[in-house]
Amino acid sequence: MFFVLSKTLGAAVLPINVLVELGIISVMLMATRFAGLGRKLAATTLVLLALAAFSPLGNLLLYPLESRFAPWDPSRGAPDGIIVLGGSVDTDLSAAHHTPVVSHGADRLFAPAELARRYPNARIVFTGGSANLVSTGAREADYSVPILESIGIPRERLLVERDSRNTYENAIFTKRLVAPKPGERWLLVTSAYHMPRSMGLFRKAGFDVEAYPVDWRMGGRGDLFSFTNIGADGLGRTDVAAREWIGLVAYRLMGRTSELLPGPAKD
Repeated sequence: MFFVLSKTLGAAVLPINVLVELGIISVMLMATRFAGLGRKLAATTLVLLALAAFSPLGNLLLYPLESRFAPWDPSRGAPDGIIVLGGSVDTDLSAAHHTPVVSHGADRLFAPAELARRYPNARIVFTGGSANLVSTGAREADYSVPILESIGIPRERLLVERDSRNTYENAIFTKRLVAPKPGERWLLVTSAYHMPRSMGLFRKAGFDVEAYPVDWRMGGRGDLFSFTNIGADGLGRTDVAAREWIGLVAYRLMGRTSELLPGPAKD
């Protein structure tokens, strides 16, 4: 049920979709005796659209997520394993063209190749199935693994989890697959903005992992109040950040994480 709601209600409350919905409602109101209210709603929607597209709103929402975990410190020694979260490959386009199509977050795939070369004894796990509400049978792992192989990771080093549909299932299924032993150190590779939610879910699942953030969407604190002249960029950052905050709230309310905004472990 949660998966269905996340793909329907969750999508409906994303900023871009909300703005479209408000625009449609305003036009409908203008055709009724509430035309005045419709005009006010249209004006409000336009202002909100401009804020989401050109103002620092997206950066302000992203910064607490991306800065929550520092880059991984290699001085602690070699990890026993590396977990790579899916989310980079578009399964539908890949299936349609019979070749892997990377839509975003390619760093999630590049980073493990470098880690694999640096730590030749580390086990490597890719986790990702189909995130579609109506599954077409295409699994992200089936298209991501060939990419990982092509950039230098031998197939025999890869463990593959191809049934998970979201980050919660990534954590549950991956723990079941690798059965981590006490004292082992595992890295979790995912986008910086997605790291707090991912770490919270893995911890709640009883899998103690170390954050290896990649795929940053902003440079840092200096970008907090930066405006953009490309509306699609601003809308994209606002939508990505809003999706994460909605996910954090939802998982916390369901008890799947122990904190609203999971952070570094306290020593």
